[in-house]
Amino acid sequence: MPAATTPALLETEVLVVGAGPTGLMAGLVLHRRGIDTLVIDGKRGPTRESRALVVQARSMEIYDQLGLAAQVLSGANPAQRIQFGPGSTAAGIDFASAQEGWTSFPGAQVFEQSRNEELLSRTLAAEGAPVRWGHRFTDLAEGTELGAGTGPDARVEVRAEGPEGPLRIRARWVIGADGAGSPVRHALDLPFEGVTDDATFCVADLRGVEGSPATSLTARLGQQRFALTFPMGPDGHVRVVWLHGEKDPVRQEALAGMREDLGITYARVDWYSAYRVHHRVAAHFRRGPVFLAGDAAHVHSPVGGQGMNTGLQDGHHLAHLLADVTAGRQAETALDRFEGERRPVAMTLINATDRAFGIIARPGRGTAFLRRRARDVLSVLAPRLLATALGPYVGGLLGQYRIRYHAVADGEPSPRWAQDRAVGLRLPPTDENAEALRAMTWQLHSYGADAARPAGVPHWIEGPLAFSPDPRGRLRTDHLYLVRPDGFVAASWVLHAGAAAREDVREALAAYAVTG
Repeated sequence: MPAATTPALLETEVLVVGAGPTGLMAGLVLHRRGIDTLVIDGKRGPTRESRALVVQARSMEIYDQLGLAAQVLSGANPAQRIQFGPGSTAAGIDFASAQEGWTSFPGAQVFEQSRNEELLSRTLAAEGAPVRWGHRFTDLAEGTELGAGTGPDARVEVRAEGPEGPLRIRARWVIGADGAGSPVRHALDLPFEGVTDDATFCVADLRGVEGSPATSLTARLGQQRFALTFPMGPDGHVRVVWLHGEKDPVRQEALAGMREDLGITYARVDWYSAYRVHHRVAAHFRRGPVFLAGDAAHVHSPVGGQGMNTGLQDGHHLAHLLADVTAGRQAETALDRFEGERRPVAMTLINATDRAFGIIARPGRGTAFLRRRARDVLSVLAPRLLATALGPYVGGLLGQYRIRYHAVADGEPSPRWAQDRAVGLRLPPTDENAEALRAMTWQLHSYGADAARPAGVPHWIEGPLAFSPDPRGRLRTDHLYLVRPDGFVAASWVLHAGAAAREDVREALAAYAVTG
């Protein structure tokens, strides 16, 4: 009997399991930051059919940081408003106008998940770090240490199955970005708490749809169903997501019900699927050297256009943290910020957006009547609301650039360096700072003031970089800002004769576990 062969061994600094948008974003940022990274996925290539469609403003800012925004814009269909009903004269909500001046990318881009995956995986391949397609995670090796710390020399071992048989992969860190059914999460034995809606939704890629606007998302409400349509291109190419009811439908039944109740006619169906909506969040996003991100950590309703964006931002956030810790610029304790900052974002979507969606998405004629009445009210009140001072705030929540990371834990007093309103938000864009952010480094910024470099700031933090005053006044001329590689403002120091208080600088750097 021949002796069993030893599985092949691969070694890397960071292993990313899953080549969806989350995993690919993490892999690309890590690669750009100079960290040896391996992305694996059991599929043969990028997703072909996907429900996720919309790239929000904050995700576009991230793509801009990576130099990929122009490619997204060239292949996307812009959506500037949400309108109620077909036709060019239907009432609607112009959310892009509420975002003007607050982001360089107002509105949303209909750029489906498969195209995000293709863009990111192609970029990784062009830069010498191709995805290992056909490589499936099977388990964590026996004896894997999942304690709180790892140390620079510690390694976690993963078992995988590749085209040529079983293999082992050793890495300092593992990112589980492997979807809602996440084998990585199951290997960690982490609860995935939440609910599954009773209602069944359907999604179809249709051609030849009449009356669908080219630059608007459209809500259509029938006697029992409601739908959102997303413009995908010329000649009536539309993606439709609609509530079917409690029963699991067959394809022809679902399409017939959609056509009769919602009045959506079409020439051809490219593909169709039915599903139930889940609202779940993992109990923890980290166990020792293993992290969960994207759908592996949280799943939401796809109709709000937030899930894929939240995953892209998970990958971006975590990759920068791992790059800084691996490079010795932050202590390992800084990794606690991933769960501390990103899990509340997921919980907000679950507790607010998804819960509200769960109410309006209930099947039945009574709920359908309330939806139609709500449409009539919203079509009048929403434009008025967006025209007030609340408009930019609402636009920021929808575009996900109003996400705030709290500098200190709840209940702790806010130190002076965290009291500026910009701290914890992504750096407001100006005409001058976009190019600086593309460096993906820690930076000091001043806006309209000459600032001295504070004593005790590590040499690898760039700046101070001097910019013109922010025309909207979001960044103060008498402050010095510490900006993280992910573009979020970590601290703000008051300048006295061009200098920041030494103690405030020391406290802020310690809070972020900055070393050196």
